[in-house]
Amino acid sequence: MATTQLKSDAIMDLMKEHLSTDAGKEVTEKIGLVYQINIAPKKLGFEEVTYIVDLKKGQVTKGKYEGGGKVDATFSFKDDDFVKVATGKMNPQIAFIRGAMKIKGSLSAAQKFTPDIFPKPSKL
Repeated sequence: MATTQLKSDAIMDLMKEHLSTDAGKEVTEKIGLVYQINIAPKKLGFEEVTYIVDLKKGQVTKGKYEGGGKVDATFSFKDDDFVKVATGKMNPQIAFIRGAMKIKGSLSAAQKFTPDIFPKPSKL
C-alpha cells in the first residue's frame, strides 16, 4: 500500500464531513448510489488508493467496498485530476473525454457523479 500523501485525501476528509451535514444528507437522498474512486499519485492504474463514496449511507471509507454487492460505478483518476474535478475546475465529462477519468460500471450511475456531490470549493 502506497503511503504517498495524496491531495485527494484532504478532499475525501472534507467529503466525510460534508455528508454528515444537512446538505450532504440531501445528496445521499438524491443519489443513493455507491461509487468507488481509485486515485493514482502519478499514473492511472499504478499505486492506486481506493476510496468508497457511499451515497446510500452517506459515508466515505478508504479501501475496498465492504457493503456486500457491487459498487454502482468505479472512477479512476490521477490525484491532480481528481482535485480539479472535485473542486469544479474540470467538468467530469471533459475529464472523461480527455482520458483524465476512467469509468467502469453503470453509465447512468456515473452521470450522477457531478461536482454537486462535493462540498463547495469555498470549504476546500
